[in-house]
Amino acid sequence: MRLKNLRQNLRQHLKQNLRQNLKLLGLVILTLIVVTGCGANANSSQGNVIFIHPDGTSAAHWGAARLLYYGPDGRLNWDKMSELGVYTGHMKNQISATSNGGAVTHATGVKVNADSFGLDENSKPVVALSGKNMTIMQEAVAAGKGTALINSGMIHEPGTAAFVAKAPHRRLFAEITKQVVESGVDVILGGGEMWYLPEGVAGKHTKPDQSQRKDGLNLIEQAKKKGYTVVYTKDELLKLPTNTKKVLGVFAADDTYNDFAEEGLKKLNLPNYVPTAPTVGEMLDVTLKIMSNKGSNFLVVLEEEGTDNFSNFNNASGTLEALKHADDAIGVAMKYIESNSNTMLLTAADSDAGGLEVVGPTEIDFPLNKPLPEKSANGAPVDGIGGAKTAPFVSKPDKNGKSFPFAIAWSSLGDNSGGIVSRAHGLNADKLPTTVDNTDIYRLMYRSLFGKEIPQK
Repeated sequence: MRLKNLRQNLRQHLKQNLRQNLKLLGLVILTLIVVTGCGANANSSQGNVIFIHPDGTSAAHWGAARLLYYGPDGRLNWDKMSELGVYTGHMKNQISATSNGGAVTHATGVKVNADSFGLDENSKPVVALSGKNMTIMQEAVAAGKGTALINSGMIHEPGTAAFVAKAPHRRLFAEITKQVVESGVDVILGGGEMWYLPEGVAGKHTKPDQSQRKDGLNLIEQAKKKGYTVVYTKDELLKLPTNTKKVLGVFAADDTYNDFAEEGLKKLNLPNYVPTAPTVGEMLDVTLKIMSNKGSNFLVVLEEEGTDNFSNFNNASGTLEALKHADDAIGVAMKYIESNSNTMLLTAADSDAGGLEVVGPTEIDFPLNKPLPEKSANGAPVDGIGGAKTAPFVSKPDKNGKSFPFAIAWSSLGDNSGGIVSRAHGLNADKLPTTVDNTDIYRLMYRSLFGKEIPQK
């Protein structure tokens, strides 16, 4: 009898344990479903997106920066990103992209005409690949996600402004600046104070005769009423508390750089960049600290515009400094991803500005203490450290301690369809195609930001 009772008690104990284990297993499965996002978007992950647009940069631009700052055997932050794809960026009506048309495609996933600033050829707003009459950033604002626009140029520059503004022409700077301020984006950082202020009104960087608005609006005062904290210098930006809700940074009357040829800068005694303005890397670092306090995932669109504008003036010194700024910003983003793995970093340019190429013969041909020839044998302009007919650039040492002279040659003063490369790192980086159409930039950002894949048509 005792043995029989013992068996019954053992069976009952085992049944109770089995029920408890099955409940525990169910909880584990449910948790996995929630965490991994199983269901409608089982193959997608949702998180943050940092899109860095070093405008006008080709593989040759990055190669020149690598030589100057890290040497032939060194590596840029850009080099250390995990994925790479060759970028193809033709417009609806031409091969070479424009800054505004390219930005509209990045913001909507739709190919547009070269003159588009968010409108199609019938002057109607472009409908994005998501099916909504909004750019990806406008959709992010509507969804309550964190948002930021960062530009080293004036804030109306299309590489960022086209993510929130629509206009019949890209040169409607006053209207585009107004739409940026009214966009609801949390962090807006760049130059262009003259387009925030009414004619005759002085600003922190702007003289009364420089102010450009003809509608009487003072957009800086309007921004303050909307809850923006306004900062004007690098020092003011870096001192911002990380719990700041909204920020408007206005760091120069014009761009935060002086985009002239080297000879023009010498005559005007101007540096490449405004000394009191933050770099895009510094802007991004502060922005990410603010975004991290918002309690939601976020979209940051950053453009280093100096890489394009200096190249279009065939200013090699300015271009290389701008490239370093862009690469430093990439480094800031990669550092953030180390502790925030649910973040995608994506980079792309839409053009090859100036058609830059590196020329690097031996020291016999390019003596370090002698001016370079003004032009190459085929007539292409050649730049050294101070522009035409100056000494060559010198690379950082290679792994054997050897440094090398090199020059920059230019093929044009415009935007070309050269060897443009897109790179990705972090969340969903492995989804970057080996050949990247400009419409894919939107798809990749949308997948990471909203957890939804937009299929190819």
